[in-house]
Amino acid sequence: GGNKKGKGGGDKKAADKPKQAEKAAPQAAGGDAGKDGKKQTKLGVETKKSDNYSDWYSQVITKGEMIEYYDVSGCYVLRPWSYAIWEAIQAWFDKEIKKLGVKNAYFPMFVSQAALEREKTHIADFAPEVAWVTKSGETDLAEPIAIRPTSETVMYPSYAKWVQSHRDLPIKMNQWCNVVRWEFKHPTPFLRTREFLWQEGHTAFATPAEAEKEVFQILDLYSKIYTDLLAVPVIKGRKTEKENEDAGDPGAPAMGAKSLCIPLEQPKPLAAGQKCFHPACSKPAKFYTLFGRSY
Repeated sequence: GGNKKGKGGGDKKAADKPKQAEKAAPQAAGGDAGKDGKKQTKLGVETKKSDNYSDWYSQVITKGEMIEYYDVSGCYVLRPWSYAIWEAIQAWFDKEIKKLGVKNAYFPMFVSQAALEREKTHIADFAPEVAWVTKSGETDLAEPIAIRPTSETVMYPSYAKWVQSHRDLPIKMNQWCNVVRWEFKHPTPFLRTREFLWQEGHTAFATPAEAEKEVFQILDLYSKIYTDLLAVPVIKGRKTEKENEDAGDPGAPAMGAKSLCIPLEQPKPLAAGQKCFHPACSKPAKFYTLFGRSY
């Protein structure tokens, strides 16, 4: 006989208290009380992908200890598990590109306003996403400095200095770095973030045939990252019509060989119609690169 008790002792009224506490407890507590009054840690994903994809994805990457949210919107902490995946990709890809004679370098993350202006047609699509440094302490800078959204404007002025004749070619350079694009759309970890890690290869050749060969070699490596390392099927495609218009390269694959004009005497004349791809430039092309820009 007697009052109805919970498993841990006490009356029913007392047994209901943990449920009330559960409602008041913050999500960060790591769990809640079960029927027996004992704390239960919620380790599993509690939302079906078909019911709420966004919530399901968020739970997978946080409970899988891949991501920690941060107090700056669009920026995230890469926890050891996710960073280990990035390290595995780095190790494999770095080894493969070095077989092709590519060398690693590092260029500054800051871009002058003048350098960025020279590439306004190239960066038009993400110009609104460029992050600018405008102050040093409490003092306004005389000229704002951009944080790289990509590195063409940083790297190619140096290329123009280094290449004085065809004997200085090819240049095969890669850098591992972070870039910043101040996304206005809804940020999503790993998919759309304001700061992200990447590699960017910038190579320069004396002939378009050499550049095109490199295009397809690198495209194959990118494909293998997905299929061999990540078990994700891919379809190798070609660039969009808009990208082709910007590149002046109508038949280009996903990574197009583009021409870059700098002061350089060619060992033999270029074929007719081989001009610098840049819309504002009609000079003969001087050398060819995967991601060329004109200076």
